[in-house]
Amino acid sequence: MTLSNSERTGLIATVLFHTAVLLLLLYMGFVVPYPPPQEEGFLIDFGNSDTGLGLEEPSAASAPEVVAAAKKVVPAAKPINRPQKTPKVEDKGDEDLLTQDYEKTVAVNSRAKKKVRDEKKAKLDEEQRIKAREEQQQRAEALELQRQEAEENRIAQEKTAKIGAINSRAKNAFGGGKTDNGSQSTGQGNTYGRGNQGSPDGTPGAKQYGLGGGAGKGISFSLSGRNARSLPKPNFPGNESGTVVVEVTVDKNGKVTTASPGFKGSNTVNPDLLEAAKKAALAASFNTDANAPAFQKGTITYHFILQ
Repeated sequence: MTLSNSERTGLIATVLFHTAVLLLLLYMGFVVPYPPPQEEGFLIDFGNSDTGLGLEEPSAASAPEVVAAAKKVVPAAKPINRPQKTPKVEDKGDEDLLTQDYEKTVAVNSRAKKKVRDEKKAKLDEEQRIKAREEQQQRAEALELQRQEAEENRIAQEKTAKIGAINSRAKNAFGGGKTDNGSQSTGQGNTYGRGNQGSPDGTPGAKQYGLGGGAGKGISFSLSGRNARSLPKPNFPGNESGTVVVEVTVDKNGKVTTASPGFKGSNTVNPDLLEAAKKAALAASFNTDANAPAFQKGTITYHFILQ
């Protein structure tokens, strides 16, 4: 095989390069120093015992005595066995140990309990709101029903009064009395039972009942055996007319303890008129009667008339 000049040159250069590297390694890396280095240490003073005290070197003559003294065994003191007090451990049954995990569990349980309390409170508030709405709706329905009944009573009374007036005029022409109107009714008034409530000197159709008691100006009362000392005039709102009958409870001293407006005989459910009549009734007073019942019931009637 014949090599070209470039190939011979490259071969020679490669051999020379590797030879130089080998010689460099042999010269620098494989030289071992002789003799090998000795291990270094530090000097220790000559002695004959593991213990000692002082700065001056002792003589060799006293060495055996020092060694004997050093080797002399001193008996160890006998230890005193004292009864150890056993720590008093309170028996708490199967109570769990308080650990970090337990504290985390307590925190989690507290949050869970708080969440349950909040849910119960929200549920109770919602139930109370629902109950309040239902009660408000029931009151509104009751007022509407009462208004309808009052309107029906008013229409019936007007119709009866017209019929009675016609019959009265017809019979009076033939000598009839002032109450002889041909009515088949067995009673009239705003209390209970049969009978024509009013006064023998009253006027038919006046719609003022009771035993003749009253303070005039649209105020009358019905309270058996009692006289009025004060019947304050109600504050008339002036936006609607109507009659409000207030059922009152009076004690022995004549003080009105309770007042419920809208009693039988009322022909309006206007809240302003009802409230004005109630306030006036609570401010009313009657004579003191030691023989009267502890709580005597009666009525005060207020007529609100637009001027």
